[in-house]
Amino acid sequence: MEPIVIIGAGLAGCEAAWQAANQGASVILFEMKPQRFSPAHQSAGLAELVCSNSLRGAGMNNAVGCLKEELRRCRTLFMEAADTTAVPAGGALAVDREGFSAYITEKIAAHPLIELRREEIATIPTQGTVILASGPLTSEALSAEIARLTGAEHLYFYDAIAPIVEADSIDFTKAWRASRYGKGGDDYVNCPLSKEEYVAFVAALKAADKVPARDFEKMLHFEGCMPIEEMAERGEMTLAFGPMKPVGLPDPRTGKVPFAVVQLRQDDRHASLYNLVGFQTKLTYPEQRRIFRTIPGLEEARFARLGSLHRNTFINAPTCLSRTLQLKSDPRLFFAGQISGVEGYVESAAMGFLAGLFALRQQRGEELPLPPATTSLGALLGHLADSAPENFQPMNVNYGLFPPLEGQRMKRADRRLAMAERALADLESWRRTVLPDAGA
Repeated sequence: MEPIVIIGAGLAGCEAAWQAANQGASVILFEMKPQRFSPAHQSAGLAELVCSNSLRGAGMNNAVGCLKEELRRCRTLFMEAADTTAVPAGGALAVDREGFSAYITEKIAAHPLIELRREEIATIPTQGTVILASGPLTSEALSAEIARLTGAEHLYFYDAIAPIVEADSIDFTKAWRASRYGKGGDDYVNCPLSKEEYVAFVAALKAADKVPARDFEKMLHFEGCMPIEEMAERGEMTLAFGPMKPVGLPDPRTGKVPFAVVQLRQDDRHASLYNLVGFQTKLTYPEQRRIFRTIPGLEEARFARLGSLHRNTFINAPTCLSRTLQLKSDPRLFFAGQISGVEGYVESAAMGFLAGLFALRQQRGEELPLPPATTSLGALLGHLADSAPENFQPMNVNYGLFPPLEGQRMKRADRRLAMAERALADLESWRRTVLPDAGA
């Protein structure tokens, strides 16, 4: 039987390769790095995390926490790597960025049924089973191929990366360590701003030089990753009620809650790097250094990485894909990861997990049962298949995508926990059917 070809060794491509190979399929996994890098990637490692090192909330009050637990119970490589390389992050799951990539790279390279080829693919193979997991930064040549296959110009949006500072350049006579409301220990670094400092900061953001878009590209930002300066344009208090909200963070030196707070989250296992939470940006590099050093505690900040803007590509999934992630016009082709129309690290890995299983069964002439609609996995597939094509946008997993609970009225928090309990219970029979060796 011919190998399954997977294009792209990011989160989705690696997970798809891992799942197919673990069930006996031969896999050829293509990765263009280090021959060629996208505008946002820096490392030659597989599964490189670009925007942030956070995999978001760990608790079941957030649907991504439920999704991570589903992937954990299915023994995905993604969650194995995440749990192994986790760093403190309060109520979130964050990882050592380099350690996470290295873990997955080593596992993929050592698998006897996975052949990793470091070369760029500009044309899609015309025969055999293929998984397109080229990611949100798909090259122009491959993007043209995908546009040809989908029958129309596919959609795009812009994503922005937050800066990272060296921990020993933070002034802890002004900043302090704490998590909001004391939950999760002292996992975040907090920089307080007075009202005057906050107003001046917002004004500086609005007046700063930004990296311009190319003339032929329309600027579209995913709401969950809005550049900090774009948020500032929405109103003077937008940031104070958003990423800079001070609620639950009293300054231990005064006992009072500041007017605004900038939070920094640990970015590596050794706590030597911290990223500015919610500070993804398209400011020019000189403006980032100038403006972010006006934040109390960051006056002497050394930036290990500055923020940047990159083009994210995705297809109109409701028009192009079946519920099994297959291209309607050519069912031997599968899409996985952010290019399929989901948003976020965990969601991308989840689509890779499913695409690997779907592709394997299709190659063997077998049908794979769909995950129940009540699970996070099923809810994401439902989003891709059932959204209105004319308004389709990438989305993070959320409980709004889940079927409602029947005949029950309860508080929002209780309802979310009940949905998570239902999801994990319904996952079990599906998991035992499609992954009989995965265990509990």
